[in-house]
Amino acid sequence: MLPASQHFKQRARIALKDISLQSALGKLGEEGFVAKRARVVAETPEFEFLRDEGRRIKDDVLQHLDIYLERYQQAVERSGGVVHWARDAAEAREIVLGICRRAGARSVVRGKSMVGEEIGLAEALEEAGMEVVETDLGEYIVQLADEPPSHIIAPAIHKTRAQVAELFRAAHAKLGQHGPREQVADLVDEARQVLRGKFFAADVGITGANFLVAETGSGLIVTNEGNGDLSATLPRVHIVTAGIERVVATLDDASTLLRLLARSATGQACETYTSLHTGPRRPGETDGPEEYHVVLVDNGRTRMLEGEFREMLRCIRCGACMNHCPVYGAVGGHAYGWVYPGPMGAVLTPLFVGLDQTRDLPNACTLNGRCREVCPVKIPLNDLLRKLRTLQFEQGLAPPATRWGVRAWAAVARRPWLYQLLACLAAFGLQRLAGRRGRLRSLPLAGGWTLVRDLPAPQGETFMQAWKKREAAR
Repeated sequence: MLPASQHFKQRARIALKDISLQSALGKLGEEGFVAKRARVVAETPEFEFLRDEGRRIKDDVLQHLDIYLERYQQAVERSGGVVHWARDAAEAREIVLGICRRAGARSVVRGKSMVGEEIGLAEALEEAGMEVVETDLGEYIVQLADEPPSHIIAPAIHKTRAQVAELFRAAHAKLGQHGPREQVADLVDEARQVLRGKFFAADVGITGANFLVAETGSGLIVTNEGNGDLSATLPRVHIVTAGIERVVATLDDASTLLRLLARSATGQACETYTSLHTGPRRPGETDGPEEYHVVLVDNGRTRMLEGEFREMLRCIRCGACMNHCPVYGAVGGHAYGWVYPGPMGAVLTPLFVGLDQTRDLPNACTLNGRCREVCPVKIPLNDLLRKLRTLQFEQGLAPPATRWGVRAWAAVARRPWLYQLLACLAAFGLQRLAGRRGRLRSLPLAGGWTLVRDLPAPQGETFMQAWKKREAAR
C-alpha cells in the first residue's frame, strides 16, 4: 500500500461524517479494549513493575541489538532454518518471492503481520500470480473489502456487523454459503468453513512474529483464533517476516513481555493461543513445514536506532496507544494513510516514509499524554511527536502560517511585559465576546476547535491578575 498520509486532513473530515464508522469506533471505550484493559490491569498489582521490566528488556536488546541478532541467527540455523536479511521493503519482497518461486507456490496463506503490510507483501505476491488468502478474521474481512487494516490488533474494527454480513453474502454465495447470517458466531463459523480448505491447499504459509527468541531461535506468535498455527504448520514452507527489533534475549524475557502485551492489547491475562515455532519439521515428527525461513527487515530501523527516536523501537505493537487516543477514536485508522495508525503511527510513519510525505501526522495529536500513560514499555510518544514537530519547523516543512505563528509567539514569550499585556486584553475581550452564554461558538485561528464544540470563555482576567487580587486581599 502506497503511503497517503499527506491527505490526513481530508480523510479525517470524511471520517468524522461517516455514521457507520463513528458507530464502530464508539465501541472502543465502552466495554471495548479500553474498559477491558482497565479491568485486567486493576487485577494485576505488579503491572507497573512489569512495565519497568519491559522497558529494561527492550532497552537492553536495543543497546546490544547486533549481538542478539547474531545469536538468534545461529540458533535458527542450528534448528535447520534459514535467516535472510532485508535492508528495505523492496529487498524483503524479493526474498519472499524468491522463496515462494523456488517452492513452486501457487497458493499462500498469511497470518496477521504488520511488517508484511509495511513491505507491501500481499500485493507483490498477487502480482506474481499467486493466490493470497488472509487467515486472521479481521484481515480476511478487509481483504474482501479491498481495504487496508484500520487497527493493528483489530484490522476490521471500523466495520459494523451488518457491513461484514453483506461482504460475506457477496463473497461466499458462489462457494455455497447463502446466508443471510447476522450473528457474530454465525459469521465466524462461515469464515471458518471457507478458510479451512485454504489452509490445507496452501503451499506457503507466511506469519509475523510478536517476538524472536535469541536463546532458542524460536518465533513466538499470539492469536485468539489459531490461524497463526495453521498457517505455520500445514503448508510445506513457513516464512516469518519480522522487524529486526523484535528479537529478545531469552524465553523469560518473552514471558514478561507477553504479560504486558495481552493485557495492553485486548485486556486479556493471556491470548488464547501462544505458540513457539522453532525450525522445520524434524525426522519422525508428523506435522510442521519442510522449510523454515525468517526474513529480518531493517527498512529504516537501524537509522532509528542511531538517532533520537530510538525509544520508538521498544514498541511491542499492542495498540493500546490508539485505543486510548481521542484523535484515533474520532477518525479511525484509515485517516492516517498508511500501515501504522494512531500515536505510534504518527511517529513511525514519518520516520519510515519521510516527514515531507507526512506533514500532518505529527500534528494529529492533542499532546494529552494518554498514550504515554498506557504504553506497556513506557515510550514517551508525546515527546517524540514534539521532536518531529521541531524537525518539521527546522526543515521548513511546517505551513507558513505555523512558522510565522511560532516566531510571533516566541517574540511575545521572551517579553513578559508584552505577554501579560496581550493576555489581559485577550481575557477581557473573549469574556465580553462570549457574553451571557459564557462560551464561544466561533473564534479566529481556532476554527478547527469551534467547528465541533464550544470554547469556554475565560473569566475576564488572567491568572496573574487573579493571583494579585487574592494576595492584596490577605
